[in-house]
Amino acid sequence: MRADPRPLLCIATPAMADANNGNWQTARRWQRLLSGHYRVALARHWAELEGPERPAALIALHARRSAPAIADWAREAGGAPLVVVLTGTDLYRDIAHDADARRSIGLAHRLVVLQERAPLALPEALRARCRVVFQSCPARAPLPRPRTFLRAVMVGHLRDEKWPQTLFEAARAIAPHEGIRIDHVGGALDAALGEAARATAAACLHYRWLGPLPHAQVLRRLQRAHLLVHTSRMEGGAHAILEAVRCGTPVLASRIDGNLGMLGEAYGGYFSPGDAAGLAALLRDCREGMNAADGRLAGLAAQCRARAPLFDPERERQALLDLLGELRPGH
Repeated sequence: MRADPRPLLCIATPAMADANNGNWQTARRWQRLLSGHYRVALARHWAELEGPERPAALIALHARRSAPAIADWAREAGGAPLVVVLTGTDLYRDIAHDADARRSIGLAHRLVVLQERAPLALPEALRARCRVVFQSCPARAPLPRPRTFLRAVMVGHLRDEKWPQTLFEAARAIAPHEGIRIDHVGGALDAALGEAARATAAACLHYRWLGPLPHAQVLRRLQRAHLLVHTSRMEGGAHAILEAVRCGTPVLASRIDGNLGMLGEAYGGYFSPGDAAGLAALLRDCREGMNAADGRLAGLAAQCRARAPLFDPERERQALLDLLGELRPGH
């Protein structure tokens, strides 16, 4: 039997299938996208891989959480290519304060970020090593949406970085008769935020906390929604945003670099981080003209359609192949 000629590539991810979070989804998708050119193995640490063969290159997700795998690779792999993928907490918190995260970015031959404003968070001396790789998903057609009320959905586990309190306060500012219904998908990683979600649901008939749902169900809800609401205070490049855009569902998002880098500086659906009144006003404006060709909702949908090609799987595949090609000997 002929040996497989594809080089072995390891993607080190701090989260595996049991977590089913953003890191795992990214690792699994990149494994699929690169499988025609590489034998891609996923592990928390590259040394966990079975067999004597050392990978030809390492892609490590998360500068801080994958720091042991990164440091060991730099010490033991003889200069073989090392790519470090930076999350929102890496970029907007850890590299300023955490020694392990700073060490990881210093060791990397290339740094990968997931939206176009992220390089600005790096020290200027490191930006030449940085590449933007937009995440992707297949395009999906919208499903039938209500015409008598506005359906908004928020997708994200309840934790501080997602700042779901903004959504809770906006829901309380909106009356049930205003024709706005809000579904909130995500598990309570913070127990206090789970209690706040339950209290909001009890006080507001138009708000539902649905808890964690399988990914296929989340996608169908995005396809049926008029809007995705994204309230984060810190993001590296939210997968929920690109999935909504690829479903033809526009977004209302906090004005932070991670969202600006996904949707563009000129996008018309931003509110200030934590500004529940501003979010409520945008929801009302979208509801007011939801069936009008010149309403805000239609305008946001057009802007999202223009961004959708950035999140095409073939574009992501080619960006990854180009990145790895830069690191081959002789390039």
